Amino acid sequence: MARDILDYVLRDMTGKDGQFYSAEDADSVADPARPEKKTEGAFYVWTVEEIRKTLDERSANVFSYYYGAEKNGNVDRDPHNEFANKNVLYVAHSADETAEKFKLPEQEVQSILADARAKMLKARDAHPRPHLDDKTIVAWNGLMISPMARAGLILNEPRYTRAAASAAEFIRANLYDEDTHTLTRVWREGRSDIDGFLSDYAFFIQGLLDLYETTLDIRWLQLALDLQARQDSLFWDAQGSGYFDTTGADPSVLMRMKEDSDNAEPSGNSVAALNLLRLSQMTDSKELRDKAEKTITAFAGQLSRHPVAMPQMLVAFDFHLDKPRQIVLAGKPDAADTRAMLLEAHSRYMPNKIILLADGAAGQAFLADRVAFLKSVGTIQDRATAYVCENFVCQLPTNDLAVLRRQLDGGQGG
Repeated sequence: MARDILDYVLRDMTGKDGQFYSAEDADSVADPARPEKKTEGAFYVWTVEEIRKTLDERSANVFSYYYGAEKNGNVDRDPHNEFANKNVLYVAHSADETAEKFKLPEQEVQSILADARAKMLKARDAHPRPHLDDKTIVAWNGLMISPMARAGLILNEPRYTRAAASAAEFIRANLYDEDTHTLTRVWREGRSDIDGFLSDYAFFIQGLLDLYETTLDIRWLQLALDLQARQDSLFWDAQGSGYFDTTGADPSVLMRMKEDSDNAEPSGNSVAALNLLRLSQMTDSKELRDKAEKTITAFAGQLSRHPVAMPQMLVAFDFHLDKPRQIVLAGKPDAADTRAMLLEAHSRYMPNKIILLADGAAGQAFLADRVAFLKSVGTIQDRATAYVCENFVCQLPTNDLAVLRRQLDGGQGG
């Protein structure tokens, strides 16, 4: 499912320069003869007859059963009568249930479904497309960069991580001012005159941290730190703590607000709190940790009264209460043994961790200026070496993946 979503974004929601677009309409033209009339979901829904025209009989039967397509349509609630005889495809039955239904080997069912999906996609592309909102918004690009970066490593799909890096490069080249260290919020055929909001900074910084921890390219961490400093200067509330959503520079904004709910998007403060904690671990910065604590404390009342309204802030609070691990990898960023250790570090659910690279070059020098321990970190026998630490007190370094695995799972290795 993750692959399907990311492939959709790359196929339909990515610009030629790597930027991610904003949205596609839910409505589209159902009948090309009546282009003025748009219908909810028209691009995506199917009648059984359309499925049977596209696929051979056996494939149509398997496909319809697997995706819950019914002759009279599968939409139970249709108050505006827009989905008569139409089917919204969803996984109604598992592959093994489908195999049992049609007395076929499961592998054959998977093959039939893969071939059917390709044919259905080609047929769907002939439908009138919904309108594309091709704005590039920094905040939303930040939210997309994070899963693209992580999925590229975890799913062994480098094209996802490359896409994340391309989007970050686009933002850096077009919506970031190196002289003032500020972000502009929107690009569409040129840069807008809208200054970045808190969410643009916080979400993009989060994306940059995820990009660093998957590519090990120090440029992304350096940019994240630069933007964090600018975010602090523009949005920090020195009296009440936490961040305002806007800079206060626009006289038409009569009141500076602080969003305190994680809804369709997380709040800027929730993401900022976790960013500060991650950066404080990466740079051993008490100042950043103190700012994170103050941000969480600023929303303590809301967290106490309505914790379910701020799940992302609870994620930051959990990080704060935990003893995050520092996983330091010594080696070359693109070397196979370094990448193998990096994949091992990402291969288990261990959210409260940070990953740093000691590359023996400029990246390590940058980090060592902030974390003295990193000056002495190096490889063993010229092989990529991992140091698993808490508060930079480390277990024995290892270049053995099996030992690293035990250390990450809670053992001491050896």
